[in-house]
Amino acid sequence: MTLQWRTMVRIALALGLVAAVVAGYQFRGELSPDMLQRRLDELGALAPLVFMGAYAVATVAFVPGLVFTIAGGVLFGPVLGTAYSLTGATVGALLAFLVARYLASDLVARYTGGRLRKVIVGVEREGWRFVAFTRLVPLFPFNLLNYALGLTRIGILPYALATYICMAPGAFAYTWVGHAGAETVAGGRGGINALLIALGLLAAVIFLPRLVRRVKRDPTADVAEADEPTQ
Repeated sequence: MTLQWRTMVRIALALGLVAAVVAGYQFRGELSPDMLQRRLDELGALAPLVFMGAYAVATVAFVPGLVFTIAGGVLFGPVLGTAYSLTGATVGALLAFLVARYLASDLVARYTGGRLRKVIVGVEREGWRFVAFTRLVPLFPFNLLNYALGLTRIGILPYALATYICMAPGAFAYTWVGHAGAETVAGGRGGINALLIALGLLAAVIFLPRLVRRVKRDPTADVAEADEPTQ
């Protein structure tokens, strides 16, 4: 591929990213599990693929993914819903990682500011373990962290695996919340049992970061934080 073609591809990808972020900003006000259910119910067998693709695009566009995760439980149940949500979120995280590494590194560095230094130091010290730690303990906003990690030296495969595995507990808990809500609306004893399980899983997910902090020290605790973006 010639330099001219590479430049054109980069410009096209940059325009696509901007369009996704703008669309995500305008769309987030309408986003809800009920709306996703109505749209996806019409797609039949294609619903899982569209769901995962939409989740991935939403992650790149800074749209909160919790709505998708809960909707996954409503639409597909706790097991398949977790698998689809995890896959969509991980693909989105990987796309954001690649955008930062190969397309918009200067822009990401500018808007992550001092947080980027903490991420770089953490990856240099811990490697994939830093990614695992930050997926379990929310030190940074998820969508922003995906881009920031793209500017570090971590490999794509360790990043993707650590992201997928360590997001699983939270994904399963919130998917079960969606499943419990659907079962409760349907009525019967199954709804009560599902709701009790959902509350237990949420309690475990809330406690998990505290447990992780006790076992492992924050790998960026001694890095001075500078929240102002670089000029």
